[in-house]
Amino acid sequence: MGCVKFHLLLLFLTVLMASHAEAEDFDITKHGATPDEDITQALSDAFKAACDAPTKSKIIIPKGTFPLSKITLAGPCKAPVEVEVLGTVQAPADTKSFVGLDSWITFSYMDGFTLSGTGTFDGQGASAWEVNNCHKSQECVKLPIGIRFDFITNGVVQDITSLNAKYFHFNVLGCKNFVFQHVTITAPETSVNTDGIHIGRSDGLIVTDTNIATGDDCISIGDGTKNLTVTNVICGPGHGLAIGSLGRQAKEEPVDLITMQHCTVKKAMFGVRIKSWPSAPGKPTVSNIRFEDITMEDVSTPMLIDQEYCPHNLCNLKSPSLVKISNVIFKGIRGTSSTRVVASLACSSGAPCENIEVGDIDLKYTGKDGPALFTCSNVKPILSGKQDPPACTEQAGADLPAAAASA
Repeated sequence: MGCVKFHLLLLFLTVLMASHAEAEDFDITKHGATPDEDITQALSDAFKAACDAPTKSKIIIPKGTFPLSKITLAGPCKAPVEVEVLGTVQAPADTKSFVGLDSWITFSYMDGFTLSGTGTFDGQGASAWEVNNCHKSQECVKLPIGIRFDFITNGVVQDITSLNAKYFHFNVLGCKNFVFQHVTITAPETSVNTDGIHIGRSDGLIVTDTNIATGDDCISIGDGTKNLTVTNVICGPGHGLAIGSLGRQAKEEPVDLITMQHCTVKKAMFGVRIKSWPSAPGKPTVSNIRFEDITMEDVSTPMLIDQEYCPHNLCNLKSPSLVKISNVIFKGIRGTSSTRVVASLACSSGAPCENIEVGDIDLKYTGKDGPALFTCSNVKPILSGKQDPPACTEQAGADLPAAAASA
């Protein structure tokens, strides 16, 4: 994995240097935008001008509050484009106008794109969380993702805040060479399905120096994701740092070469985990995963492979998961748990986990109703270093907290 990290470091530096090149400015106020009035047309006009510019361009959203309706800003563009947000961009609070839409803001089909600035995207999600029942029914009507990045190459998101998204805060699909740096994501612990950053079918991503506090997975990794490094992320509250859920759909693509390191998870439902659905048609592979140097602070279950992921009985358990998990390293996982099962490797009887390495585990249960437990099933982990509590002392599956309603 050392070569992968070196490659991603070079990518990180290359993309950031490109994002700081001189640019022609397009201020949305010069295209008719005024504070406290809808800027959808003005932003669309500014983007068209920037996208048509022959050299690198910057769209500026100045200080102030700017309401924005649903918008898609799509390339290809003639040169790299940056959107710098200094004020607050505000979604409509009316949830009814957004039901069934896939996103609030979409950036797509660009090579060389930057979203920057000290501003905030305010999703005004409180009304949406009240009506969202996707954590209870597969037949629910989806609410819009806050910001989508679709099929972008050489992208950067830095210094931006996402506040109170109606659904996922950020969604990354089909992107290559993409960096999140110094991003802040905030929503209440009780907000439903507000994943911080969801990544799918993308190659060569870095998430670094980012704070995520939300109501679902801080980072969730979907099928087809490869060459991802997550480092120096603070997560919590929320549902932790997750690979999956996987296997729910047929023809899912492999997940490969994922590193999560030097992170802190606090007051979350889970710490680091891999999750897949039983009784589902998908059977992608999950391989070359490294969770290393992760600090847990009052996390319900700090370390978990869950191949019976079935939130709120949205599936049945008649047949085991077909997702194959192999070459996974848990190393230097330490801290405190609020439940007795501090670690669990609940692998599938239909596709037992292979080559799972566990080393230097130091997890303390803070309660008083018994000793800490590290449970296992359908796996024979390779153990090294400290093991506190001892690994695989009981069968996995008991005493876990209720499954999270995450995608």
